[in-house]
Amino acid sequence: MLPDAAVVLSDAHIGFGSSDAESALHRFLRCVPEFARHLVINGDLFEFWFEYRSVIPRRAFPTLEALAGLRRSGVRLTVTGGNHDRWGGDFWRRELEADFHAQEAEVTLAGMRAWIRHGDGMGDDGLGGRLFHAAVRHPITSWVFRMLHPDMGIAVVRRLSPHLAGKAKDDTTRERSTDRQAEFARGLLARRADLQLVVLGHTHAARIAQFQGRRWFVNPGAWVVGRCYALITPDGPSLHSWKD
Repeated sequence: MLPDAAVVLSDAHIGFGSSDAESALHRFLRCVPEFARHLVINGDLFEFWFEYRSVIPRRAFPTLEALAGLRRSGVRLTVTGGNHDRWGGDFWRRELEADFHAQEAEVTLAGMRAWIRHGDGMGDDGLGGRLFHAAVRHPITSWVFRMLHPDMGIAVVRRLSPHLAGKAKDDTTRERSTDRQAEFARGLLARRADLQLVVLGHTHAARIAQFQGRRWFVNPGAWVVGRCYALITPDGPSLHSWKD
């Protein structure tokens, strides 16, 4: 285990991507304790997640079990909500002893102060995406959804999600959106002298940009596309693609 190393991954979309990507994630999680003390899951771990009072989505169980094993090994877990899985709550703390943040989080990674957010709703989505972001953030939506039987609610989301969340973006659009994220990070770091890292995901385009001094913008890319992740060490961030 590297001292103070942290892993950041985003956009696994469990429930939408291939079963191979899902199984690979579980194998990867078993390996994380060998090289990091902290795992940050920066949104869209699941294609859909809603924290019911007495049930969990069935497709999520193997991933939650893998995360529980990671926590038993002593690795700290921080989870931020994405546009697909922001409806979390105290399940993460109570069942997994994880820190859950529906929006942004500020944590220390490898000795560096980091501002972390999934990255959706930052002006890079079409009308369908903007409507989706606004809906999932509204408390009335959560209240109404809770009234549905879980089977019905999950079926509704499965039908609507591919059309509303902008999955059909091409490489040029992804890179342009990531350019905007980098400019946002530059501005935030200029305003916040206490920060060294700005971490965003959502675009499915891996990127590291270093600004003046030891200050960085990091987008780890998407696990569902290339099994991508970022490693943060005291020397700085780096991008990786995991292979068995």
